[in-house]
Amino acid sequence: MAKMDVPAQLSSELFEFLQGDKLVLLGTVEANSKAPGVSAISWVKSCDEKRIRFSVTTNSRIIANIKANPQVVLTVVGLETVYSINGNAAVLEEEMKGVPLKLAKIEVEIQHVYESMFWGAKIVQEPRYEKTYNAEKAKELDLKVYKALMDE
Repeated sequence: MAKMDVPAQLSSELFEFLQGDKLVLLGTVEANSKAPGVSAISWVKSCDEKRIRFSVTTNSRIIANIKANPQVVLTVVGLETVYSINGNAAVLEEEMKGVPLKLAKIEVEIQHVYESMFWGAKIVQEPRYEKTYNAEKAKELDLKVYKALMDE
């Protein structure tokens, strides 16, 4: 059987797609049970074709999971398909500055990008979500979080 070439970086379309405000599923290995765990995250932004950053609250179990085992998978539904982005994650900041919430900054170094949609189908509608708190405050917070995520 021929070996399939698997990209080790984001395509330009996927890079542009991951410029914030997308629902992404994050798979980690649970620190205590060693079982797989999946969480929905939305503060996600691609830095370049090889790195993605995201933010979660400082008390999230995701942080302990990544510290115990840095291997993660980001599942992205969009561009008419489903992508599984495998990589190694690292906590860059335990608590980001310039953000009114206690949020950690995490970076994923991409190892593989798989198209994981089942054969013979395409996504006809991307997942959408709505923030259930003050829309103006949510937008203000999002701007601060995305700025802090990209600060070096």
